[in-house]
Amino acid sequence: MKKHVLSALFSALFLLTSALPFSGLAQTTVDVTFWHSMSEEAGEALSRIVERYNETTGAEEGIHVTLVYQGKYVDSVTKMNSMLNSGDTEHLPDVMQLDATGKIVYGAADAAYTVDELLQEAPDTDLSDYLPSALQNWNVDGVQLGVPFATSTTLTYYNKTVLDGLGIPAPETLQEIGRIAAFPLEEDATVYACIPNTPSLANWLGQLGSYLVDCENGSAGMAERLDCIQNGALETFLQVWKDLYDTGALANREASTDEFAAGKLLIMTASSSTIASLENKIGGRFELGVCAYPKVNEASSSGATVSGSCLVMFDHGQEKREAAWKVIRFLTGPEAQAEFAMKAGYIPAVGSALQTDTWRSFILQHPQYAAGAEQLALTPVMMRSVTVGPSADFYYSIMNDVSEMLDQDLSASETAQMMEEDLTGMLEQFARNNR
Repeated sequence: MKKHVLSALFSALFLLTSALPFSGLAQTTVDVTFWHSMSEEAGEALSRIVERYNETTGAEEGIHVTLVYQGKYVDSVTKMNSMLNSGDTEHLPDVMQLDATGKIVYGAADAAYTVDELLQEAPDTDLSDYLPSALQNWNVDGVQLGVPFATSTTLTYYNKTVLDGLGIPAPETLQEIGRIAAFPLEEDATVYACIPNTPSLANWLGQLGSYLVDCENGSAGMAERLDCIQNGALETFLQVWKDLYDTGALANREASTDEFAAGKLLIMTASSSTIASLENKIGGRFELGVCAYPKVNEASSSGATVSGSCLVMFDHGQEKREAAWKVIRFLTGPEAQAEFAMKAGYIPAVGSALQTDTWRSFILQHPQYAAGAEQLALTPVMMRSVTVGPSADFYYSIMNDVSEMLDQDLSASETAQMMEEDLTGMLEQFARNNR
């Protein structure tokens, strides 16, 4: 009798277990490894979002995300490159947060599972909710590598308390920043500190209607020369930059957020993702002002390129690919993007996030956070971030050459010629080695 009862119980349990997938509960769990480079407020926000996913949607779909911090973007990309070069693709993650420095290597990797490949397998996949400029930023040579995640742009941060006290409005151009040096300031105060690098130079050249390098800043093919020499855009910018330095308003060094938060630096240009950490560092000592990236001059257009990072996938089989894409869709969904943007200062990567009650209520209380999305709406379509092979060397060469112009009192023309030689040499060498 007991055997019959136990048999009936086992049969019932079997039927119940068999029905689990249809009730939304998964029988097996697919582990998705996710490499990221988020720290401080952004890292905490991402951890909370992933934890909620694992407890809710992931549990229902039989997916668990293992979050692995790989350091800064450059550290993560270096590790990816090392694994690809050694053929150790088995230990690459399922999902990776990738910045611009990893675009070319990832796009050329056999182990990559691009969004283009996803669209071939699932042509009905809808990408229309992603902000067009943000989505396009991760399209290289016609291939959609990934989708935007931590989307940002470069903004101007200023000490609103000090500038209001002097009767100075938010600066709109580099010339207006220069004029602030004529006002009575504290003896140890610096108006603005900056050394142009690849993204910031691309912003200012883009305002002048020029790319930094050819092939639409490397997004439409391998860049091999500068695009800003013959049209005079680079020399125009360098002259404005030299004139700004001569006013005494510009310090020829990189800005420090600690210096700004202490009230010793009045203006800095930095990523929109800096806003949350800046507010915490300032701690109410003064009112933080946030406005658009400064224009080169009155004649130039407004705007700055979209930047940040995207989410890409590596191919570890169909089950892993499908799970990885489900994770990405959750992380780039409206609620997750609104929450991430609120906590970390990034711009929501999907239009639906801007329409959520969560985001709208937040913006009413914290209007500074709206500046990034507003700027992207004004940024010309042709302004693209720079994709070049020798990205790190290129970045520091720009900084060194522009800094040398000010230190050695070189002319804008001499500096433009020096930069053309240095940067074109890097591009040509990379092209020769990677044809």
